[in-house]
Amino acid sequence: MKNQKRELKFFTIAEYEQEQEYLRRRHNEGWRLLKVTLPGIYLFEACEAEDVIYQLDYHKEGLGSQDTYVKMFKDCGWEYMFDFFGYSYFRKREERMQGDEEIFCDEASRLDFIGRVFKGRMIPLLVIFFLVIIPQTILQLSFLDSDPHRGMLGLYLVLFAVYAYIFIRFGLQYRKLKRQAD
Repeated sequence: MKNQKRELKFFTIAEYEQEQEYLRRRHNEGWRLLKVTLPGIYLFEACEAEDVIYQLDYHKEGLGSQDTYVKMFKDCGWEYMFDFFGYSYFRKREERMQGDEEIFCDEASRLDFIGRVFKGRMIPLLVIFFLVIIPQTILQLSFLDSDPHRGMLGLYLVLFAVYAYIFIRFGLQYRKLKRQAD
């Protein structure tokens, strides 16, 4: 039996809860997360199957005071694993959980998390979308009689669809959390 395995899995910015559940399932199956690398490659190590809760936090500004940030979670029993692309990964055995415990103690802190993701991830994506994707799509439309431009138009239409999907998913997730907080 192999001691380690890699899996390719993609999650959008708004799908952090699905990623947490995915990691929990893998641990229940006897595969402990070691690290994540681009583009969505998860490295797991064989372990004893147990129920372990995984939680993600996006706290780019927390990297300046990393020791204090990590200690805050450690004091609550969470094991800090690593940071990847602005997200901090934590885990805790289910038996040590107190009810429905999460790293977010209430809906307001969860909304704050989504706000940090919006500022750190969505604003740069919006800038790229409005300053590159839309203008290039329009430009390629004006040159449809040329083969290379048709190919480029296809590329930009795919990018347009991917960005639109990300924005819609994030917006729906934010709206859902906002309703839960109200």
